[in-house]
Amino acid sequence: MGNKLTDRGVWENYWHSYRFGRLPAKSFYHAYLPQESRNKRFIEIGGFPGLNAYYFYKYVCDHITILDYYIDKEIISKIETENNVPPDTIDTIEADFFNFSSPESYDIVFSTGFIEHFVDTEDVIKRHIDLLKQGGDLLIILPNLRGLNGLIQYLFDKENLNIHNLQSMDKKRLEDILKKYHLKNIKVEYLKKPMVWLEPKKGFLNKVGRILVKGVSYLIKLFPIRSWFLSPYIILSAKK
Repeated sequence: MGNKLTDRGVWENYWHSYRFGRLPAKSFYHAYLPQESRNKRFIEIGGFPGLNAYYFYKYVCDHITILDYYIDKEIISKIETENNVPPDTIDTIEADFFNFSSPESYDIVFSTGFIEHFVDTEDVIKRHIDLLKQGGDLLIILPNLRGLNGLIQYLFDKENLNIHNLQSMDKKRLEDILKKYHLKNIKVEYLKKPMVWLEPKKGFLNKVGRILVKGVSYLIKLFPIRSWFLSPYIILSAKK
């Protein structure tokens, strides 16, 4: 697979078994959203099925695009209907990010759960930065699997753990990459109260594991500490 730790089949299977919900009243990254400007242009890398893009549409800007290797427009239409979003709100680009070139730049470049699926973390981040307008906002979120959540994945879903590059979750390394490209207002922080999870899959072990993990997740929420061991996410924010 070269730089990629997944392929199209992985995501097709994932999204067809995913349980979609309504847009949250407030996202866990809401405090990091750029100032509202309805004329801003937003792109989410690896953005299918568009839940985060709709969230930006609701709170930040009108012009939103998602780029993904796999896009199912029926699923997008279903999400629009269930969340009372006007049809065709999202512009979609089905393409390989590494073969993608854009004639325009964007005010906001966003991704979540994306950069950790590649070997060369710096190259992926640089490609995000290349899409930004001067003065634009970069916002990247990735899971933190170097602590407790990684141990949970190792015990109950090693297959899922193996499609993540744990080196991409090194906070100091991420800070150094952003500084290398002379970005401003750089923040690289552990995000959200402690939480662990397992992806829903077929099989008895997964069912048992999800019950146990749910109990552990409730327990560790009693210790609301943001740290490398307990925080479920890392967030990168910066301005070009």
